[in-house]
Amino acid sequence: MSDTAKQRIQALGNQISASSSSSSPDALLPAIKKHSGKSAGPRAQGKVVIITGTNSVLGIGRASAHQFAENGARAVYICDFDDKYLLAHKREIETLYPRVVVHTRKFDAADDAAVKEVVDHAINTYGRLDVFFANAGVVGRYALFSDITKDEFMRVFDTNVASVFLAAKYAAPAMQKTSSSKPVSSGSIIATASVAGLRSNAGTTPYAASKAAVISLAQTIAYQLAGTGIRVNAICPGLIETGMTSQTFEAARARGTEKKIGQLNPLKRGGTADEIARVALFLGSDESSYVNGQAWAVDGGLSAGHPFVPGKLA
Repeated sequence: MSDTAKQRIQALGNQISASSSSSSPDALLPAIKKHSGKSAGPRAQGKVVIITGTNSVLGIGRASAHQFAENGARAVYICDFDDKYLLAHKREIETLYPRVVVHTRKFDAADDAAVKEVVDHAINTYGRLDVFFANAGVVGRYALFSDITKDEFMRVFDTNVASVFLAAKYAAPAMQKTSSSKPVSSGSIIATASVAGLRSNAGTTPYAASKAAVISLAQTIAYQLAGTGIRVNAICPGLIETGMTSQTFEAARARGTEKKIGQLNPLKRGGTADEIARVALFLGSDESSYVNGQAWAVDGGLSAGHPFVPGKLA
């Protein structure tokens, strides 16, 4: 062995010896950079949350309000055009989670002044807004596109798309406000889209087009909010048992064909509102701090492929 080789081996041995004697192995590891708290803790601790489309007993809005309240939200605003069950929801949530304050609001999610008012109330009351879940939506009349009037088409867009636009318009500036409890600009705007906005055959023409527009809004607004720390994402549910789809599920149960629900997706079942709500909670939490401008399909895998019935290709 040459003298040069011997010197290199000796130098390497000295390095290893010095490292092991001067410090423990973990002292050499750099700290992991984190943008959120403990993953086992409450995901919405101290956050102020606004959710539209919360009246339905079976709905995604109600289930989401429960998730945010359970995970430590300071205040949750539950809003809907129909307020039949809002007070009942408020009592239930505050009984289960006494530390959260629940506010009820009756308004059309596409009403400019009403959306501004609820955002202003959150800022004036709590000095912050962290999450706006624009969940309100309508299906519209089931009919061939050629049988749908322009007024019907635009009403679907007003509720499904303008509501998301207004949520972002007023929530984004509010989320940029800082205080002692919220030292940096941040927030999460979440919109309910649909697999119908990703591919055809999951809804009527106005519904599908409106949900595609919701996805586009999430993407374009996310870029226009660059540098603010505010994220915008869309959730695309598949077949979920909610107030909108309850008749389909009930009819299948009555016929004894419930197992056929969701047969075109790989999980071969329909979904529940809580399964969507847990994704909304994740997107509203700091754990999704690097998720932005995305359309999250929560559909049992339906949109992952081209559905077909085995043995029926020809």
